[in-house]
Amino acid sequence: MFSRVLVANRGEIALRIIRACKELGIETVAIFSEADRNAGYLHLADDRICIGPAPSGESYLNIPRIIAAAEIADVQAIHPGYGFLAENAHFAEVCRDCKIEFIGPGIEAMRTLGDKIKAKTMARKADVPMAPDSNGPVDTVDQAVHAASQIGYPVALKAAAGGGGRGIRFAHNEATLRSSFKQAQTEAEIAFKDGRLYMEKCIENFRHIEVQMLGDMHGNVVHLFERECSVQRRRQKLIEESPAHGLDPKVRQDICQAAVRLAKEVGYYSAGTVEFMLDQNNNFYFLEVNTRIQVEHPVTEMTTGEDLIKWQLRIAGGEKLTMTQDAIVPRGHSIECRINAEDPAANFRPSPGRIDAFVAPGGPGVRWDSHAYQGYEIPPTYDSLVGKLIVHRAGRTEAIATARRALDEFVILPTKTTIPLCKDILSHERFISGNWDTTYIERELLRT
Repeated sequence: MFSRVLVANRGEIALRIIRACKELGIETVAIFSEADRNAGYLHLADDRICIGPAPSGESYLNIPRIIAAAEIADVQAIHPGYGFLAENAHFAEVCRDCKIEFIGPGIEAMRTLGDKIKAKTMARKADVPMAPDSNGPVDTVDQAVHAASQIGYPVALKAAAGGGGRGIRFAHNEATLRSSFKQAQTEAEIAFKDGRLYMEKCIENFRHIEVQMLGDMHGNVVHLFERECSVQRRRQKLIEESPAHGLDPKVRQDICQAAVRLAKEVGYYSAGTVEFMLDQNNNFYFLEVNTRIQVEHPVTEMTTGEDLIKWQLRIAGGEKLTMTQDAIVPRGHSIECRINAEDPAANFRPSPGRIDAFVAPGGPGVRWDSHAYQGYEIPPTYDSLVGKLIVHRAGRTEAIATARRALDEFVILPTKTTIPLCKDILSHERFISGNWDTTYIERELLRT
């Protein structure tokens, strides 16, 4: 096990990592930008190093500065959290070249799974169900049109280096495909510095199901069951839960086993998530792999009792998984609400600034993961996540009731947040019944 780790992130995930390290007896070094100089969690770290001004390109995305901080602080490993450099294979390679362990998967696995075309190739080898696709890149609009004629409209045009719902265009006919191809290519080049595109059949009105997995460096891989992530706005998740409501037990078994097969095919270790589309006929199709800890990892922790951050640390230190698949038995139901500093009533306009009044919820079954506090100044520079409300109860109905009660207890002023929207979602008939897909929030709750 490591004795000293640098946390290459900020906000709630930095605090989450610091806490896990502290419980394992590991010293932590927190890096921060000028915008985060007064972040409350910094005093919990054993050391703190400012690495630059507010823009992330000059701080949290600046690899030379992070490596310099790690060398000055004499750490053995770097935990990247999520976002920023967490899925950057080059950063992982630089860390290991500098004899600093990167707390995440192997470099080749990151490169393979980070390239959506290569990831789909590996998924095929692992016999993971796939939507009909172009079976490789489409480099010209004529290639795209030909591929679409074989796949059948509607189709989704996607960036090979994309992820997180970005770099996607939909086409229901040839005219739309031709008009959007060059734009998609240009956007991919600007966003990911990689203009390659591929195409797959557009699975409409699907549910978004993801499987949490853990692998060690000794070839052992287990899954920790699934999460339901269908409550989204513009392909960005708002509420997640585990287990997925009403999921057929056979589908659950098959989808979880498919994730494990893929992980073993690429020799994956650390925590990772395999994401799937589930259509209205209970057919599931591979979507992508996230080679990092997820924002929504707490719902899995609550239902399985396993600390995923601690497991990342142990696995990076060379330890074997101590649990077998049969020993992982989920209990109860967990729901996570993302609380962002945005105004849903004003088209989700960001709401940075000082929090003058702050009262977090509590009580039985409530967990609040956040770096915010009364007097905290939410910077306009970064992601708007203030924190995550997680509840865990014996069943889904009770979990929904607890989440509603906890949201009612929240006080965050004058900041505008997604708390009112979360309340509306948790009271909506479609959410309560589980009769939903990834588009229902925008269709039914956010109509203007």
